[in-house]
Amino acid sequence: MPRQGKKFKEASSKVLQGARFSPGEAVGLVKELAFAKFDETVEVATRLSVDPRQADQVVRGTVVLPHGTGKATRVLVIAHGEKAQEAQAAGADYVGVEYIEKIKEGWLDFDVVVTTPDQMGKVGPLGRVLGPRGLMPTPKAGTVTMDVGRAVSEIKAGKIEFRVDKTGNVHAPIGRVSFDREKLEANLTAFMDSIVRARPSSAKGGYIQSVTVSSTMGPGVRVDENTYRRRAG
Repeated sequence: MPRQGKKFKEASSKVLQGARFSPGEAVGLVKELAFAKFDETVEVATRLSVDPRQADQVVRGTVVLPHGTGKATRVLVIAHGEKAQEAQAAGADYVGVEYIEKIKEGWLDFDVVVTTPDQMGKVGPLGRVLGPRGLMPTPKAGTVTMDVGRAVSEIKAGKIEFRVDKTGNVHAPIGRVSFDREKLEANLTAFMDSIVRARPSSAKGGYIQSVTVSSTMGPGVRVDENTYRRRAG
């Protein structure tokens, strides 16, 4: 695997085992250790003290990263009439109810789906295709809404959705290696603030167990979790 290659080992050797860094230092080190020939994505992985098997401990939400992810997000809006026009004006890449049939035929050239509540009866059956890919629109994610213009604008500006996985971890992109350190730190802070706000009342102990940032090909760099534990209470 690429992560176990010579360059990865060289980069890993520069991270002191057991070390914890401030958010700014951590993303700065990730930038320094990136070695791929492409503009790697910078990601954050947060381990939480929750049991996702319990409905009242599922952590999920959305956040608009102040500097975006560095990736152009292709937005499909399933709506008609005035709402379709609103979506087009906001910059949606694809708009129309006809895309329902295209998806049934196997078309999936989009990253996010937004729809209006009145279309969910038609969109619902697409769950078998969209659900496993994390593309199914939901009210909680703000992708089933009458305010489609705002939804599209926020997604284009860098809005991402997050959800804890079955092992208690939350993963999310926070930018690219080419971003300035300050922009990556601001995105990381915005993401972690959202994680703190999403803390379930039933979560016990130190809610935030660990925070690690890394580039696509590079080693993980631990962030001092106490930075966020103080905010989580």
